[in-house]
Amino acid sequence: MEFRKVFDTIPEQFDKYRCRYSEELFAKLITYAELSPEKSVLELGPGTGQATEPILNTGCDYNAIELGEHLYAKMKRKYDQHPNFHIVNDDFITHDFGAQQFDLIYSAATIQWIPEEVAFGKTFELLKPGGILAMMLLHGDYKTPDEELYNKIQQVYDQYFKPETVYTHGSFRYASATNYGYTDFEKHEFYGKREFTADEYVAYCGTHCDHIVIPEPYKSKFFDGLREVVLEAGNKLVANETYILYLAKKPL
Repeated sequence: MEFRKVFDTIPEQFDKYRCRYSEELFAKLITYAELSPEKSVLELGPGTGQATEPILNTGCDYNAIELGEHLYAKMKRKYDQHPNFHIVNDDFITHDFGAQQFDLIYSAATIQWIPEEVAFGKTFELLKPGGILAMMLLHGDYKTPDEELYNKIQQVYDQYFKPETVYTHGSFRYASATNYGYTDFEKHEFYGKREFTADEYVAYCGTHCDHIVIPEPYKSKFFDGLREVVLEAGNKLVANETYILYLAKKPL
């Protein structure tokens, strides 16, 4: 199974434990894009809505395209009562949007699953002149809050983290947007903190694509090992989180 489809196997776990983004990040994006009921927005691969509500609640014409059928169904159950909510279950790479164009296209840890020339080329075509492309992602720092626990977690990884397929999508070049006609490329960082119990941390790690595909017997030993070291550390793990927002514009 493709990594970009594996999340669809765990919709409920994904919805409960996947990371959210900071209020400050959304405030920046909403202000920058001047979102209002007159603006049209497209979210790429919303999952189960980790970055949806703040945008949807602006009253904009919210549209989304979600590849996973179970994630799509979860989105429908959560948001279909909103009159400005629209979603299709399809692949952005091949979907025909017809004459649709948008004032804002955004993704939360999604665009890296799309080949660069499609990610930037197709979004550029779908944006209205002056439209905005926004890309957000999260970096978690587990080492600074507790280096001893971090090192024990790394030992578990060294021993049992043996996914069937190696994850390589972290090399996506966000700044390459300017090679496809985008201008005014910006990077903004916002900061927060997240605290996990052992069970919460294991469940959260279980939403990472390359963790889902660890084969047995390594998978059980890996997650049991993570749970054990966090329990030994007082059943508490703290992560310092950096929420990154990249912005780029289609010229007028």
